[in-house]
Amino acid sequence: MNIAFYSGSFDPFTNGHLHVIIQSAQLFDKVIIGIGVNPNKSRKFDKDMMKTAIEKVLINKNLDNKVSVITYDNLSIDTAMENNCNFLVRGIRNGMDYEYEENMASINEELVGIDTIYIRAGSLGNISSSMVLELLRNGKDVSKYLPPEIIDFVEKSTKNI
Repeated sequence: MNIAFYSGSFDPFTNGHLHVIIQSAQLFDKVIIGIGVNPNKSRKFDKDMMKTAIEKVLINKNLDNKVSVITYDNLSIDTAMENNCNFLVRGIRNGMDYEYEENMASINEELVGIDTIYIRAGSLGNISSSMVLELLRNGKDVSKYLPPEIIDFVEKSTKNI
């Protein structure tokens, strides 16, 4: 069984992330979304609440039979191995993403021998979660960039940003 681990802060989860998940679900027997902590960023949305919102997206997209969501606080590679994953999935928006991800993939392959699969983040992949947060802070419409279930969650939580 091929199990993929797709990690990130997903703060918030965007349509680019969803595109990567949809593609991953077609390639793997099972996909685990891991909501982790990035020590270089401060979270704007509670990760357990984001987990619930992402699970609603998966249900509405009929992906909940192949894709699950977890939260974790340790290294992504350790969480992937604990969950018997044999592939890492990374979304790529541009060449800068590729350079960063390729460095991480090399380290992960050296440490535990796990392969990384890159998936283009799709036509809306050019917008990052950070960009969405900036738009939200300035009262702009982000409905093009976020799944409806995430918009509902974000609207209830906008005091945090």
